[in-house]
Amino acid sequence: MIDNILVKRAFADHFPGRCDIYAAPGRINLIGEHTDYNGGFVFPGAVDFGITVAIRANGTDRARAFSMDFGEMAEFGLREEDLPEKPWARYIFGVCREMQKLGVEVQGFDCAFAGDVPLGAGMSSSAALESAFAYALNEMFADGRIDKFELARAGQMSEHHYVGVNCGIMDQFASVFGKKGNLMRLDCRSMEFQYFPFDPHGYRLMLVNSVVKHELVGSPYNQRRASCERVAAALGVETLRDAEMPDLEAIKERISEEDYRRAAYVIGEKQRVLTVCDALLHDDYEKVGECMYRTHEGLSREYEVSCEELDFLVEIARECGVSGSRIMGGGFGGCTINLVKNELYDGFVQRAVKEFAAKYGHEPKIYGITISDGARRLE
Repeated sequence: MIDNILVKRAFADHFPGRCDIYAAPGRINLIGEHTDYNGGFVFPGAVDFGITVAIRANGTDRARAFSMDFGEMAEFGLREEDLPEKPWARYIFGVCREMQKLGVEVQGFDCAFAGDVPLGAGMSSSAALESAFAYALNEMFADGRIDKFELARAGQMSEHHYVGVNCGIMDQFASVFGKKGNLMRLDCRSMEFQYFPFDPHGYRLMLVNSVVKHELVGSPYNQRRASCERVAAALGVETLRDAEMPDLEAIKERISEEDYRRAAYVIGEKQRVLTVCDALLHDDYEKVGECMYRTHEGLSREYEVSCEELDFLVEIARECGVSGSRIMGGGFGGCTINLVKNELYDGFVQRAVKEFAAKYGHEPKIYGITISDGARRLE
């Protein structure tokens, strides 16, 4: 997380007077990929990268925001017609508007903010930004009366209504509800969740960012979602959350081979999340790793959202004896998430960097991960 002293200095450079400091993290997802829109489970955790905000009410009806990362200032009103031009400012404006819809009398404020969420690693800097501001505005203008689920929803809806991204709620949920040393199993149908201790003695959790993103023709995510919806309709269920493999086998001859593969992955992933939950309760991190590898195989061969570079990184991990490795995120680029024994860490990093650079002409980026707390006030 960005040093709050640096953010306070940036605030002081642009605005007079005192300020309060808030922060919210990015997230990882250990397992449970492409399950949210199928009514299934996800298993995220907050990380030690995020957004830090220095903020203070200014007694007006306008907001002034300075982005340290872009070196830009944005000023905007708080009415619907005041949508700012700068894309990054729209996230903040959207949170203001969504908090107003919850009955919060948001007033003008001054702020400076910065983030250290690695770009392109799929750790959701946008959710961190939304969650930090939602938490701050809730304390400043509502005495903290808006509950955390509504804060997460405000972030999600700000993207839907003011940014144009029809995202799920996992990213904002993890950023708001994160708890140090714990991952969270979120039921995307009921929105019930449970904390699971994550204290892998002898292991490290890390990301390897391929620094590639393939733009595919058409709408690959929409196509996969449509496959799942067709199979659910053929089964007579609302989502694949309600399906098991024997059900899928029973209709195999009535659906396309591609739809069958997509559905088989989703149904298998549902069970893998539950298996990982049980493994964590028994400190069985090797079982966790096995499930991660199986998830990657499913994402690569059945759901077909991996790419050559990510498959290459996972294969290196397997050859180095890494306990678990898989693509993390929507796919077609980005990073792998890896569960690595301490004694294998250095060797794996060295080999991954060297062999990937030799094959693809650039080095991947390595990020160590610590599971951390969610949105909070720092001062």
